[in-house]
Amino acid sequence: MLVHPWRGAFPRIAKRLRRILSHGIETAAVLTVVVGIATLPVRAENIRNSTDGPVDTEHLFGFIEGADIGDKGERELVIDSTFRAGRRIGFFANTASELEFKYTAFQSFRISGAATLAYYDLAGVTGMEDARRAAIQSLSFDARFRALDRAQAPFGLTLSVSPHWGLVDETSGVRTDHFGTEIQLLADRELKPDQLVGAVNVSFANDRARLLAFDGIERESLFGAGGALAAQVISGVWLGAEARYLRDYSGPALNTFSGQALYIGPTFYAQLGGKAFMSAAWGFQIWGGGTAAPGSLDLTNFERYQAKLRFGLEF
Repeated sequence: MLVHPWRGAFPRIAKRLRRILSHGIETAAVLTVVVGIATLPVRAENIRNSTDGPVDTEHLFGFIEGADIGDKGERELVIDSTFRAGRRIGFFANTASELEFKYTAFQSFRISGAATLAYYDLAGVTGMEDARRAAIQSLSFDARFRALDRAQAPFGLTLSVSPHWGLVDETSGVRTDHFGTEIQLLADRELKPDQLVGAVNVSFANDRARLLAFDGIERESLFGAGGALAAQVISGVWLGAEARYLRDYSGPALNTFSGQALYIGPTFYAQLGGKAFMSAAWGFQIWGGGTAAPGSLDLTNFERYQAKLRFGLEF
């Protein structure tokens, strides 16, 4: 169940179940766009000038995150949707939209809580039953401690610990109980003030899952590392690129190697008004491999394409 924020996969625990059809349900991605457009000012004249304050790097990239956590007392509401598509056999598409509330309790400490709604569209994928339905996917909590502030140190450094409880499998949508924790180390640096920013992330996650319809426990873990660059092309608008390397394992502590994947892709960020923003990213797997099937890509444990769309509002 290692999907947030590296979005790993758990196809091995998906079983053949009766097909469930659900008509007239909008996908979570569409819901995200509608809510975002309805709540955020998007006129070009509302784009904030970058000189109004220091750049906030947390969402400046895409799947990679910056070390900023906001100032003491700051609150933020974020709608974060991730789309994944492409498996070795059959049609696979999954959209997961997370609604998260964040509160910076102290200058170097922030807490947040989130709920995720997912939509599954599967047909002919090996090891998964065909499905087209929506489900509440998971509930999660995140605590972040900023060890180094970029304003007083050569770079910013933040530790993130995020436990979660899942109601369905993130890949197949099968009902399951799963518990896990993701630990991230987030670092960033302004390479050219207000013009060029870089970030590096290192992540470890593990998960324990129990399918409700079957006996047995599945344990998996994931290691990830990546980097990103973003440049301000006009006031309040940033373009960039990122690369992420992921390794999937059976077992709770990187025990047995299952597969690996390397993603690259562009990123986009725009400040909307004084307190709102949006960001987007597209990543595609350019290299990988797994133990389940030969080839230059791992399309058993990971997807071919991953995309992210995010809207946020500070208040």
